[in-house]
Amino acid sequence: MKKVIIIVTYWLAAIILTAYLLTSLDYDLSQAVLMSLSFLPAAMALSFFLPKVEQEPNRRKRVSNTLCIVLAVTMMTFLLIYIWQTVFITLIYHYDYTHWSLPAMLGNPIFIAAVLAIMAYGHYRLTRWLQKKHPTERPITFTSDYKKVSIKKEDILYIESRDSEVWIYARDGQCYRNKTSISQWENLLGVDFLRIHRSFLVNRADALLTGPDEISIGRQNIPISRKYKENARFLLKAK
Repeated sequence: MKKVIIIVTYWLAAIILTAYLLTSLDYDLSQAVLMSLSFLPAAMALSFFLPKVEQEPNRRKRVSNTLCIVLAVTMMTFLLIYIWQTVFITLIYHYDYTHWSLPAMLGNPIFIAAVLAIMAYGHYRLTRWLQKKHPTERPITFTSDYKKVSIKKEDILYIESRDSEVWIYARDGQCYRNKTSISQWENLLGVDFLRIHRSFLVNRADALLTGPDEISIGRQNIPISRKYKENARFLLKAK
């Protein structure tokens, strides 16, 4: 809950600071706050997608994906800016378009992209700091052998898919069986876990690259399949 409050406070502060920046474009403070909200959805989208792009091992793909995301969120912001400006015309000037003039700065894609990048990067740095400062998260609850099990994400070493079930190996040596597919576990555990094989999902914090086709985790050696080799070697070497 504390993390959520800090992150919400950050976005509120980002909106207010952006609003003060927009007051230099002849908006009054209330209008500037409303206009600053047009940056919020795109900045949040940027902060969500860029960490995922960062995991792409191919540099050319990483650059092209980043450019596509930045272009998309910039266009989204342009659209929202024009919508908000039209709202101002409707509410304030009663459809008198002679009073409408979009500031040149808000038509500048470099300015828009820079504001979005600053907001998104600030959120990225804050979430990284929070993860280090407060690593404990709500335990993951699942059913194993008809019993409910709760375990912290960081206490899971790796997950192995075995036919119609998966085995969850914990840091304390316990092993749990579950019917949820390994792909669903991959989505649930997020970027802190890495798929290295169609049958294995490992905790990045504990996985050590011991060879071109193998990692070591929890005193176990696990193979890396050809499909995941490039991505696994890139991410684990970067630790």
